[in-house]
Amino acid sequence: MKTTIKKTLLVALMFGTLLGYAKETTEPTNIVESKRVKVEFNAVKKGQTITIKDENGITIYKNEIQKNGTYSKIFDLSALKNGNYTAELNKDFEILIKSFSIKNNVVTFLGNTPKVFKPVVRTEDNMLLVSKIAFNNQSLKVVLYYEDDVIFTETLNGGSVLNRVYKLSENYSGKYKVIIYTDNRIYVNDFKI
Repeated sequence: MKTTIKKTLLVALMFGTLLGYAKETTEPTNIVESKRVKVEFNAVKKGQTITIKDENGITIYKNEIQKNGTYSKIFDLSALKNGNYTAELNKDFEILIKSFSIKNNVVTFLGNTPKVFKPVVRTEDNMLLVSKIAFNNQSLKVVLYYEDDVIFTETLNGGSVLNRVYKLSENYSGKYKVIIYTDNRIYVNDFKI
């Protein structure tokens, strides 16, 4: 009788252990059962920004990185509604994006989306240089303003690298602005010549 109880207890413990391992290995690791989520980015630099946005592009959280290294922060997302969100690290020439969704208090990480390469805008004397890596073949719309009036508009297409140099008249010194539309984002640069 004692031996039967020991064998039954041993089988029950082994079965429980087996189920415990099965549960651990079959559950996806990208699901969090709470709205407290750790967001982490490596190789950050002081001055870069972390932004959390909803699926409509509305900024919910924005903070500037204060030191170089690894950024790690636990966010309480309990106030957020069901939907899709992104955590974005805005670097000098690119934006790193981590997507996640919230449904019924469960946060699911959807993985990293491809990097978004930002357009590079430089001025040199009366020249405006615009360049962008476009591996996804997205178009690039450039709108140039002088003293708040549109003076030029152009849309660039094709190629994995989009480049354009604009020569501005030396006779019109003052405040300029270039607005660039690409990758469903808007980039604004103010400059003077």
